[in-house]
Amino acid sequence: MKVALVGIGKIALDQHVPAIQGSPDWDLAATVSRKGKVAGVDAFTDFATFLSERPDVTVVSLCMPPVPRHAYAEAALLAGRHVMLEKPPGATLSEVHALTTLAAARGLTLFATWHSRMAYAVAPAKAWLADKQITRAHITWREDVRRWHPGQDWVFQPGG
Repeated sequence: MKVALVGIGKIALDQHVPAIQGSPDWDLAATVSRKGKVAGVDAFTDFATFLSERPDVTVVSLCMPPVPRHAYAEAALLAGRHVMLEKPPGATLSEVHALTTLAAARGLTLFATWHSRMAYAVAPAKAWLADKQITRAHITWREDVRRWHPGQDWVFQPGG
């Protein structure tokens, strides 16, 4: 299946590109980014131009900050494309609900990814919890943003 990556930053280059190129099921057919490119892949700087010029690319993976993502996802769905949303799937729940409704009405897939869903410890934790009743939870989140997103100042800006 042909896929376009929209937003070619560190995570897209470090994670998405190798995963797509390493899979026999996917063909990285295009990128859309103001600056980023992937060698040997058709590159666009304008999303509307991509949508009109590459109707053969039926899947878009949106690897961009949450605030602009909704408009891109909506445009992709209206153009008949299946959409993968990087985490978090939207800036607000209402945006995500609207996209879900639109995708369902058009018979398209809307998939929100979260890298830890397939982490090694998830299946054993699920099995261990299967016969237990959870009455409370406490989560301490420790992610070194400067390590995983070096030089990506958008993370610290409103909507990032």
